[in-house]
Order: sequence, then C-alpha cells, then structure tokens
Amino acid sequence: MNIHEKYISRCIELGKLGIGNTCPNPAVGSCIVYNNKIIGEGYTSRPGKNHAEINAINSVKIKSQLKESTLYVTLEPCSHHGKTPPCTNEIIKNKIPRVIIGTLDPHTKVSRKGIKQLEEAGIEVVLGVLENECKNHHKRFLTFINKKRPYIILKWAETNDGFIAPKTKNEIKPIWISNRHSRQLVHKWRSEEQCLIVGRKTISEDNPKLTTRDWDGRDPIVVIISKDTNLNKNSNVFNSKAEKIIISNEIIDFKKPIGNQITKLLYNRNIISAIVEGGAKTLQTFINENLWDEIRKFKSPLNFKNGTKAPIVNIKPRNKTLIIQDKLLVIYNNN
Repeated sequence: MNIHEKYISRCIELGKLGIGNTCPNPAVGSCIVYNNKIIGEGYTSRPGKNHAEINAINSVKIKSQLKESTLYVTLEPCSHHGKTPPCTNEIIKNKIPRVIIGTLDPHTKVSRKGIKQLEEAGIEVVLGVLENECKNHHKRFLTFINKKRPYIILKWAETNDGFIAPKTKNEIKPIWISNRHSRQLVHKWRSEEQCLIVGRKTISEDNPKLTTRDWDGRDPIVVIISKDTNLNKNSNVFNSKAEKIIISNEIIDFKKPIGNQITKLLYNRNIISAIVEGGAKTLQTFINENLWDEIRKFKSPLNFKNGTKAPIVNIKPRNKTLIIQDKLLVIYNNN
C-alpha cells in the first residue's frame, strides 16, 4: 500500500461513519495531510449540512498549513450549488495545492466538472486511488445514479433444511431462526439503509416492529406492499415514528411486474437504498425481476422439516461469516 492508498483507505473508514445519515447524498470521507500527518478529518453530514471536504477543512486548527497540504477524498468534490455551496470553492479558497480522489462522481452536475475546476485553479489532481474500494463504499449512490433505482439488499434467515417459516405459526411468540447476535446485526443494517420493504403477509402474520431498537440508529422508511390500504393500524410497525409508504393498487398495477414499479417509485422519491426483509413472495419477486444487488442470508442449524421454502439463488456466496452457530452468506449480483 503506497502513501496515497493509505490515506484514501482512511477516508473510506471515515465515510462509513456517515452511512445511513447522509441520504440521498453519498457518505463521503475526507482527510487532510500535512508533512505526512493527518491534520484534518471529516465525513458528510446530514442533508443540507456540510460535505466531507468542508468538515475536514474546518477541523484543521492551523489554517495556514492548508497551503502546503494534500486533501484526500473518496468521491470527486462537487462544483455546483445544491443545498450547500460547492466544495471546490472552499478547496480553492484555502489554496490547497493537491487533491487525491478515489473515484468520479457520475452525477451530471458533478462528473469531471469538479476536477476541471480544481485543475483550472492550478491544483494538482490525482484520480483513481483505491478506485474499486471507493466504488464499493459508494455502491448505494452509484447504483442510484447509474441504474436509476435504489441499491437493493435482500435479507432473510433460513433453517439448515431451507425453510424461512414453519408450517404452523406460534400464536404466542415468534419463532426465531437466527440468534440474537445475528438479529442485532440486522438492526445495524436497517440503520444503514434508507428504506425497508416487506409484504402485507409479513405484517399480518409476523407483526414485526421493523425498527433499529437493538442498535443506535434511525429507523428506516417502511414500505409495505399491499393491494389494498386496509391494514391493521394496531400492528407493531405503525407504532414507530418512521415514515410508512403503502404500495397499493392505487399506486401500482399488480398485474404487471411489481418490483420494477416499486424501484421506479422509490427512485422518484430520492430513496437510494432499500433492504427487502420478506416474505418469501416479496423476496422472490425481486429475484425473478433481477432487481437486487446483494443478498445477505443467515443459515441456522435449526430444522423445520416443512413450512415456507426459502428463495433459491444459484450464485455462490462471496463472503461467509460465522456468527455463533449462524452462517452469514453474502451473495452479489454480477448483472
């Protein structure tokens, strides 16, 4: 790892601190280096607040050092007026002589315009340091811009014999397939995505809360797929403060592929990521329409012998993690 990669790697770590709080903006990370020492760090704030580069600049105590420093950032600095002024203006104003960028911002308002503005001001720009790692970090934002839809994560827990629910439900309490550590991880994931998608059957049969109660983070927007809007408002999901979006036959045509219609609707609402948590029919819908980017599947040592079959995807997992006795398998869609 060379010196530029070292500091861009640090920027990625900083950017992770903003995931889930910056939407629809990307969770950018930035650091400023003077004499081989980091003198400033920052990551993107909530919408309408400072971007990563500005937070990094503001954190520098001795501003005169900026004239001899290098600014590192995971994504090309913006050069247009949005809810905040252009980051390029502040970089130029502080006479930072060198900017190292992980990857381009494909947004039409930014793409290469930020780099051009910096270079025209006499600033040296280096592009493409740890580019693949930065693209992976910004996968939500890049999918939203390039594919005109949210980044879609499918998540479920299944038994060792391939079921996601038993044949007979327990009316007193839910039957958990995954362990409590796995469930806490799911709450962390919810805090990182802008919305959560479930079908009506999941709400009526499982009565989930769909919150981040076991993790310090905001509850995602809850999207419920239901042909009619006659849902039980006493269900647990309606007790949270999170926004609810009901996808009914007043909004989409259930006779046509619904996954495509839902992703278009979410795109138009500026929602850049979604985690689909069930049930089986909803998950299979996104699989059948090839509208998914990532699958996170917990494999439990339990056996149900019968019940609701888990979705099947014939792609080998790229990552495998053991969480006590649960196996977490992560599958990526290469299409």
